[in-house]
Amino acid sequence: MDTIAIHDRISITALIDGRLSLTTPEGTRLLLTPAGPAPRAWAWALDVSLWLAFMLAATLLLRGPRMAQGVLAVLAFVSYWGYPVICEVYFQGQTVGKRALGLQVRRDNGLPVGWRESMLRNLLLVADFLPLAYATGLACMLYDRQFRRLGDIVAGTLVVYRDKPPARPAAAARDAAPLPPPFPLTSAQQRALADLFEREQGLPQARLEELGDVAEPLTGTTGAASLERLRSYAAGLKQ
Repeated sequence: MDTIAIHDRISITALIDGRLSLTTPEGTRLLLTPAGPAPRAWAWALDVSLWLAFMLAATLLLRGPRMAQGVLAVLAFVSYWGYPVICEVYFQGQTVGKRALGLQVRRDNGLPVGWRESMLRNLLLVADFLPLAYATGLACMLYDRQFRRLGDIVAGTLVVYRDKPPARPAAAARDAAPLPPPFPLTSAQQRALADLFEREQGLPQARLEELGDVAEPLTGTTGAASLERLRSYAAGLKQ
């Protein structure tokens, strides 16, 4: 197995309480909840309804000569196949329908989807509809423990519920008692310290405390206590 394959390898455990546990090579644990057929069907129905409304508006605007009808046909093709791919690549794996249902598409290793994965899974939607009424896709989803349709299996993707990060009370660096660091920090270290608390609300508490452990040589302590000491240092830098 080459170096790239080893680096990309993800440890996957069984579904626990309906959640898929993934562990990345960096040691980060991801808990993903695969979405079943019902919410995915509602998301698809909403996306198709929006596309039909768009095409109806385009038809009303382009009524007339044959050239307009040709433009309409091209527009229908490009919008139908391009809309889900662009949304999944640029909008965190979510079309409008998936966002409304709280779903998103990810690679089966938990990473964001790229062009290749999104194009494959959406092009194979045709195969999932065979022989009629989404029969192949539904059979695959009911058979697969992760509710993957044929397109997902080939592309290596999952449709999962998007978890909302738990809200934490704000704790700004200016509210901490300012302290000077025990030794001079470089300008890069000062920027990193200030940036940590500017992005604090977007990081899990466990990750923040892990960073506190890393900063033990600077703070002389670990975990939450180290994090609070870093907060005081950041407040001191702003004076």
